[in-house]
Amino acid sequence: MRLLIRVAKEAQRKYFHRTSCYRFTSEGSTLRKGPVEECKWLCGSSQNILSAVREQVEVRQNFISEEEENALFKEVEKGLRKKRYEFDHWDDVGNTKNVFLAILHRLPFNLNRNRHNVNAIHGYRETERLQWGDVCESILRRVRAVAFPEGSPLLGPVHVLDLDKLGYIKPHIDSVKFCGSTIAGLSLLSDSVMRLVQENNSADWVDLLLNRRSLYILRDDARFKFTHEILKDEESFFSGQRVPRHRRISVICRNLPV
Repeated sequence: MRLLIRVAKEAQRKYFHRTSCYRFTSEGSTLRKGPVEECKWLCGSSQNILSAVREQVEVRQNFISEEEENALFKEVEKGLRKKRYEFDHWDDVGNTKNVFLAILHRLPFNLNRNRHNVNAIHGYRETERLQWGDVCESILRRVRAVAFPEGSPLLGPVHVLDLDKLGYIKPHIDSVKFCGSTIAGLSLLSDSVMRLVQENNSADWVDLLLNRRSLYILRDDARFKFTHEILKDEESFFSGQRVPRHRRISVICRNLPV
């Protein structure tokens, strides 16, 4: 069985590398293959799938400066360095204990779809922060201003997720019971690739290039009708180009379900 799983995963990896990647052009909403001037952070399996998600995904490159990244890192590192990276997590069995742990740690356990994602993160440590210094609080206000509708109820604590170089986030869908329509995350220390795959058709997928110091935003169907994942280092390619993965910290803001 393990051999069969490895073969299936290898076949899927080769499929993504082999498949043509479509990109947006700067001419309105027209799409074509190849290098483009606009939306260099977005590619996908077809024109249709890119059109379907275009209004629900966004990456703002260089959203923060190097100095602002350093300020955020210094604040979050204080709490993170006291923790160990977790490489062996709970299994996928959907029992009551695992549901409780998933909720407690805000891991994406999808009760509505009966999808068991308790071990969706591998090689990580995490913390939460309510209080920030002036520089970091100013950055977070900018994040909230561009990512969330005015007046949207926000989840108070900011989630900080630290992925080891060997860490990764497996495909999962967040629970609608505990997360609102929008998630926004700052990427610190490393570039990475986020992959979205349509829940009902694995042939439809979208890759987002999350450069260091960028801000990504996922909204609505892009969150709840697509699995999302952060690719492990050896699988980290965007539009056929290698994107080396190093230690990556994401500073994540969410709104509440309404």
